Amino acid sequence: MPIEGFVDYRRREYCNDVKCPVQMLLNEQKEGSEQYDLIRAICKSSCIHTTYEFHHWLMNRGFELVKPKNA
Repeated sequence: MPIEGFVDYRRREYCNDVKCPVQMLLNEQKEGSEQYDLIRAICKSSCIHTTYEFHHWLMNRGFELVKPKNA
């Protein structure tokens, strides 16, 4: 649920912004197709980017990671 005055991260926003070659291939496929699922499996198990890169991309774009106090 978005926090008032803020926007949520959109799915694969990072991947598209950095022009990940795997994401570019994925964008050419129809979601749910066999080829899409094969390419998506690369993202799930062998992402070519690191959490360090992703984290710094988030920070550089002003994203904040938040969670409820009681979680």
